[in-house]
Amino acid sequence: MAFGLNSAQIIGRLGADATISNLASGGRVANMSVATDESYIDRQSGERVDRTEWHRVVSFQSGLIDMLEKHAKKGRLVYVAGKLQTRKWRKDGEDSDRFSTEILLVPGGRVQFLDRPAGTNGNGAQTPDGEAAPAADADPADSTIPF
Repeated sequence: MAFGLNSAQIIGRLGADATISNLASGGRVANMSVATDESYIDRQSGERVDRTEWHRVVSFQSGLIDMLEKHAKKGRLVYVAGKLQTRKWRKDGEDSDRFSTEILLVPGGRVQFLDRPAGTNGNGAQTPDGEAAPAADADPADSTIPF
């Protein structure tokens, strides 16, 4: 019996609102594009180089799609855990195959937003000026801890 592990985890920002599409089968699919950033120092020039990698994220789960439709908006910081999947297809009139590797959100996968939506306070209510309210201390009287 063969054993394997197929797991992908990323933290990044959404490049656009989640796209929800209806399938011919009657189901729906959610697609997201998540950007992860990294930087390094170029050995030859000594200059810092910033690099962005884009990841495609896909879900066919109806409850998750409903949540993504409401909350997955451009610029949100998101944690995604799923499995890698590579699809192959051919466009009409072309002789070569095309490939796309994506993170598939399967049961047991996870999406967690790591920030608050712009223009809301901690309870999700809109602030008067549209700006996010600052985080409140749980107990202002004990804001300094003696140890």
